[in-house]
Amino acid sequence: MSAGSAIESLERRAPRAAAALASLGELATLAVDAGVRLVRRPFDLSALAEQLEVMGIRSISVAVLTAVFSCMVMAVQFTFQMARFGAQDYVGQVVSLSQVRELGPVLTALIAGGRIGAGITAELGAMQVTEQIDAMRSMGADPIRKLVVPRLLAGAVALPILSAGANLVGIAAAMMMARLQAGVGLARFYQTSIRVVTAADLLGGLGKASVFGVLITLIACHQGLNASGGTQGVGRATTRTVVLTSVVTLMADFLFTKLLLVFEV
Repeated sequence: MSAGSAIESLERRAPRAAAALASLGELATLAVDAGVRLVRRPFDLSALAEQLEVMGIRSISVAVLTAVFSCMVMAVQFTFQMARFGAQDYVGQVVSLSQVRELGPVLTALIAGGRIGAGITAELGAMQVTEQIDAMRSMGADPIRKLVVPRLLAGAVALPILSAGANLVGIAAAMMMARLQAGVGLARFYQTSIRVVTAADLLGGLGKASVFGVLITLIACHQGLNASGGTQGVGRATTRTVVLTSVVTLMADFLFTKLLLVFEV
């Protein structure tokens, strides 16, 4: 590649890099503003309860179904592979630890979080393009306090609860599948799972889910509040939210896992 073409390539990419940095700065500013308003009283508990119902209760089915089938697949795969070494009795350890530490919080964030993030962006984006948020500001209301803070708190609470429920149901489904697939006793599965899964594993997985919930809702609120261009703009913002939340969730999971392993060592 010649020097001239390299310069042209950099010039084409410079606006995209600048836009990405600007969006990152706006996201950080939104997080700080929401944190400042979080400690101010009074707090709207009714708005928090409404968002918990929207994010938590309405996402139970998709979180549970994801956990059930992912754990059943793991149980089938591990019982088949471990039977070659006569170690199928220990499939409970592998499945339970994988579900609690990784698959539970990550899959819940990817599936249920994608639904939550898309819903938040569509709702706030519609308010933004129809100038409802500007009307709130003109009447002296604070959009961040009214719209962002309850959603951030709800995301931080709802995702760990969904993840915990998904863990219980998924491990139960894996237990039944291991029994049917390889004749692993239910008591044996339970005992080996309890022996290997510690409180630190449970808290680490739930902590991940809480961080994922905050990141997902923060990105979704930022995209919704900055939507423009009518209904097409709202659609583009919703698509960006799903993509960004998925990528950020996987990146955060890697960093969080490395951090937890450092403290364990």
